[in-house]
Amino acid sequence: QVQLVESGGGSVQAGGSLRLSCVASEYTSFCMGWFRQAPGEEREGVAAISTTDGNIYYSHSVKGRFTISQDKARKTVYLEMNDLKPEDTAMYHCLAYSRSGGYCYRALDRETQDFDAWGQGTLVNVSS
Repeated sequence: QVQLVESGGGSVQAGGSLRLSCVASEYTSFCMGWFRQAPGEEREGVAAISTTDGNIYYSHSVKGRFTISQDKARKTVYLEMNDLKPEDTAMYHCLAYSRSGGYCYRALDRETQDFDAWGQGTLVNVSS
């Protein structure tokens, strides 16, 4: 089973930037992506990328501020986060997902049990 390890979280002020990384033990899933969960909030799919054709999808709340990318040789997916806001504070988890029927946007609204794997997460804290 694929294993995912995230890094790059931290504390920043509003308007700041962070870059999250997720290293996979194997890069065989059709989709890679990120979801986040804040205390007391529902899980939110943030971004997804196809490992085959590179198609990218974002949630409405982060589009234009976050950028997902991948380095297949390094089995790594990144999430560049700019113009961070206090409402972006959450634990960010990497995900691997194959049962997308070819459409990685579906990774944004699936339950965690639908994923091939997800990581332990890296904490992002944005202060105002």
